[in-house]
Amino acid sequence: MSTSAHTSAGTDSPTGAGTVTDRLVELNTRYSEAFTDPGMDAKPVLRVAIVACMDARLDLHRALGLELGDCHTIRNAGGVVTDDVLRSLTISQRALGTRSVVLIHHTNCGMESLTEDFRKDLELEVGQRPAWAVEAYSDADQDVRQSMQRVRTSPFLLHTDDVRGFVFDVTTGKLREIPPVAAA
Repeated sequence: MSTSAHTSAGTDSPTGAGTVTDRLVELNTRYSEAFTDPGMDAKPVLRVAIVACMDARLDLHRALGLELGDCHTIRNAGGVVTDDVLRSLTISQRALGTRSVVLIHHTNCGMESLTEDFRKDLELEVGQRPAWAVEAYSDADQDVRQSMQRVRTSPFLLHTDDVRGFVFDVTTGKLREIPPVAAA
């Protein structure tokens, strides 16, 4: 079931021929005809980096009231803090001035139905096991806590005092804040 206002992925482009990518390129041509350079710099105005799941149901800018240029958005499967996310956050902070990190997981995430067996299945299928971990989880709250801890303990990040984590409810659109791991 698709609830997108746009033509579904399996449908031809607006001209009636081609792939989804062809359609996107055509739509970009229309966009670029009216585009004017906003004159922005790469540094986000709000000095915040948001790490979130790549799930297509999350419209982060609308959900958080953000405008173009307000934040850096880093997305991956599950919104988990991986080495590559830490790489992006480090560049975001050290080269582009962000100071705050917001982590957003969500309800009904596909990562809750996967396990590390996914890597084994890939190895059986293609003859090579991926070097990356699946980072699947069964408890979004706990994974947000783990992700906050990974950010807070990274030696590469300059600013770890304003790191907050949330779970976005895909049925209500509401964020629920997750308290961090208690200090021992």
